[in-house]
Amino acid sequence: MKEKRLRGWLCGILLLLAVLTGVCAWEIYRSYHGLEEQEYTIRSDKVDAPVTLAVISDLHDHEFGQNNEELVKKIRNIDPDVILMVGDMLNDISEDDHVVVTLLEQLTGDYPVYYSLGNHEENYMERQKSKRLWKDIQNAGAVLLDQTYKRVSINGNPICIGGMYDYAFEVDGAGHMSKKDMDPKTLTFLETFQKEEEYKIMMAHRPDSFIFGEAWKTWNIDLVISGHDHGGQVVLPGVGGIFGGDQGWFPKYDYGEFHFETVKNMIITRGLSSDKKVLPRFHNPPEIVTIHLERAK
Repeated sequence: MKEKRLRGWLCGILLLLAVLTGVCAWEIYRSYHGLEEQEYTIRSDKVDAPVTLAVISDLHDHEFGQNNEELVKKIRNIDPDVILMVGDMLNDISEDDHVVVTLLEQLTGDYPVYYSLGNHEENYMERQKSKRLWKDIQNAGAVLLDQTYKRVSINGNPICIGGMYDYAFEVDGAGHMSKKDMDPKTLTFLETFQKEEEYKIMMAHRPDSFIFGEAWKTWNIDLVISGHDHGGQVVLPGVGGIFGGDQGWFPKYDYGEFHFETVKNMIITRGLSSDKKVLPRFHNPPEIVTIHLERAK
């Protein structure tokens, strides 16, 4: 009787372990292949006609189907007015840039595409000792923005789209914003950009750039769009992401929509994949972010 009960307990434990292993395997698989769409609506008195933005980030050379056909199909189903690519679309150790270039070539014929750099693009070009990637992105039809911006008209709305990778702050010894210590080029770019009267969108791969150093209350920007943190990489139900780059463990700003004092809106995407990490993505499906800009009621 005792042996029978022991065998029952053992079978129960083995069954539980099998179920947990299956759940974990499914959550990891879903976190790399279960492509989702996340929608946000932002209203502003600077917008008269509706605008739809599709945002993708952190592809890290991953492919959803051959030549990313599944990703392209989902973006076309959204049918955005503009596509924003917010960095880390390849890896710093990638052999070449064919994955991102092939994706761009499929999209730029139908949509305006704006591209800002992430840390992996920066490191890739440094490793290659060449800016060939920069030229390839432009030759594929995208507008690459790095400490620069473009004035565009979308559905009759005047909009400024900017892009940057550098931090939007420097701090003094007390941790306060110190503009005099900032890189002069970065400072000039931000001061010029924020003076524009149109609706201002800044693509900044690292959300930390506008979260730390009082940047959130220094720069007058309508919408900052970021990625970089992969939603916290591992997402725990009821807790959120467990690691967020410069924010460290259990970041407050892992993914979603946030509002600050002068940086009025920030949307952080979980991104599409990740580079090789100690921990894989878990309970963290890849996403295309759709942002609907609408007139304030």
